[in-house]
Amino acid sequence: MFSDEPESRENLVKVLADAQAQGLIDSDALVMIQGVLEVSEARVRDIMIPRLQMALIDACEPLDVILETMLETSHSRYPVICDKKIIGILLAKDVFRAVVKGELKNKDDLANIYRKPIFVPESKRLNVLLREFRAGRNHLALVVDEYAELAGLVTIEDVLEQIVGNIEDEHDAQEQENIQKRTAHSYSMQAFTPIEEFNRFFKVNLEVDGSETIGGFLASEFGHVPQMGESLELEGFYFKVLKGNERCAELFEVKAVDDAVKTQICTNIEEEKVAS
Repeated sequence: MFSDEPESRENLVKVLADAQAQGLIDSDALVMIQGVLEVSEARVRDIMIPRLQMALIDACEPLDVILETMLETSHSRYPVICDKKIIGILLAKDVFRAVVKGELKNKDDLANIYRKPIFVPESKRLNVLLREFRAGRNHLALVVDEYAELAGLVTIEDVLEQIVGNIEDEHDAQEQENIQKRTAHSYSMQAFTPIEEFNRFFKVNLEVDGSETIGGFLASEFGHVPQMGESLELEGFYFKVLKGNERCAELFEVKAVDDAVKTQICTNIEEEKVAS
């Protein structure tokens, strides 16, 4: 055995770090190699989205409510529940195809396009899960605990992000305007939207102490990290969490609920139309 041959994982990481410092490999490659090593040790429970934070489709809801939920959350795949049991996986692309073909008349038609759910134990290692994802060409698995109860979900993107870092897609914050109009009276807003931008957009004067972003301000008002579906009314506005995780909220719905605020926003919009 050569004297400089790594004898442990820690030694290997140190050798790689030294190689990066000498310019033999770049920093991105080092991060990815370290990610691969970590994935071989980490388990599903370490990265899964907990049950309470999952975006679920309730098969008992009316079709328009189901479609509205999909529009609000903008995921590509949704576990479907009925009587507290998972009965299938609904893919947004399948729903779109059914709508275009005229095959989606009511919620019962959704059952025709459910995909079979895949279940994995929370103790499964991530490298094994990734191999199974690739072999089965699956992108999402439901996680069960030792009692076979639903514990959360995990996606192939979650696993890959452990190797390459955060993967931005067309729905991620950096590809969007911070504040976007959703309906005649509601908007979607990124959590990192600066307070100044919020005030400028809605022509209001939201005074905040100690927070620079809407997300920070609302977390303070909630008294905890707000989770998907939580809402509150504040300063004439209604705020609802549309997207987030256990660490932070990412996307809010915003609506004016105070008549004076509604009137002011409508006036501002009309003035902007005239000015343009």
